Amino acid sequence: MRSTVKPSAPTNETGSSPNWEELTQKAPEVTQLDNIKAQLDLVLLALEALTGIGSEAMLRVAAELNLESMVADRVALWRLRQSNPLRKGQGGRKKLDVEEARSLVLISCHLAKQHQALIRRAVALLEQMAEQNRAPHTVALLGDYIDKFSNFYASRMEDAEDLSGKELTNLALKLLIDLLFYSSPNGHRRLWLALLDRAKH
Repeated sequence: MRSTVKPSAPTNETGSSPNWEELTQKAPEVTQLDNIKAQLDLVLLALEALTGIGSEAMLRVAAELNLESMVADRVALWRLRQSNPLRKGQGGRKKLDVEEARSLVLISCHLAKQHQALIRRAVALLEQMAEQNRAPHTVALLGDYIDKFSNFYASRMEDAEDLSGKELTNLALKLLIDLLFYSSPNGHRRLWLALLDRAKH
């Protein structure tokens, strides 16, 4: 399982790649935001499962990036993540606006950069297992990650009972590879573009 395919960056009218401000000027349609909310929450879920981080680490990054107005405390963060339509329970759910979505993109990618070495090691192990035709969960790092991700998903998401163990494993491993891209210097651009692309489907 190789992770060498990289999404191409769009260009603006001058032929150069648009900067972050240009890229996020065009707001997603309201119907796209539900899909974006779900995808962002899953990215954070994968980070939690792999690195063991929690809300405190996410809030620290929000402060570092001067995003406290969007993510002020645990309750605000919980409400943003609870806006994911796949989440269990209706309490506290709110609509996620575009500025909040951008903030979660920046927070997610900053966290991925902080844990890039671990993400790289996990993806390298995944590729090694694929080459050796071995199941990923036979390696401790990948096995722990898959188990934690599956447990998190089962406890938080409405559709967990509809997914098989294999489907959850595949989702966890796909997100792991995505995290490698999002940990790059232009990770926030890649994640935003991926969110917009997936929201169309």
